Amino acid sequence: MKKLIQLLVVSITAIAAMPVNDGYQVGDTVNDFKLKNVDGKMLSLADFKDAKGFIIIFDCNTCPMSRAYSSRIIALNKKYASQGFPVVLINPNSAELVPEESFSEMKAHAKEHGYDFPYLYDESQDVIRKFNPTNTPHTFILSKTINGLKVAYIGAIDNNSRDGSKADKHFVEEAVNELLAGKAVTVTKTRAIGCTVKIKNS
Repeated sequence: MKKLIQLLVVSITAIAAMPVNDGYQVGDTVNDFKLKNVDGKMLSLADFKDAKGFIIIFDCNTCPMSRAYSSRIIALNKKYASQGFPVVLINPNSAELVPEESFSEMKAHAKEHGYDFPYLYDESQDVIRKFNPTNTPHTFILSKTINGLKVAYIGAIDNNSRDGSKADKHFVEEAVNELLAGKAVTVTKTRAIGCTVKIKNS
């Protein structure tokens, strides 16, 4: 019995000591990745030779909140891709848990909404675990520096999840504008609101 208690204590201590994956944080350097785009081609951030940074948005096919933001995401790319901050969309959900998030459904979704930017499929969810988004949509703004891609902002696109015309805080736009002006981002983190990310057990 005594040995059993000792074993339990050791096991609990080991679990408590395990690092919690909070994902990339503001100021962290992001490792490049290569994922399959809806056009069937493999794509990495290094492929964007002229990019000054990226608007990485974890989004999906099924979440009502994601659908509410579709037009705003398209508008962000139209506004900032030509200025060096393209939108890169990544689906964080496992198709094993939600069949409607499959690659074929992603292709149909991108076509339906007229996406003119990448919509990437992370079948292994390895990239997802590194970023650790919690909701869809969830945005990570990356800034290209001499020391690599740095996370400059994490959070929501704006402060009105249902009606973009009523938003009075445009967090992503404000952050990218500051970066383009050579300034530090004033608001670096906000709370993402939307459907929870569906990650399969590793």
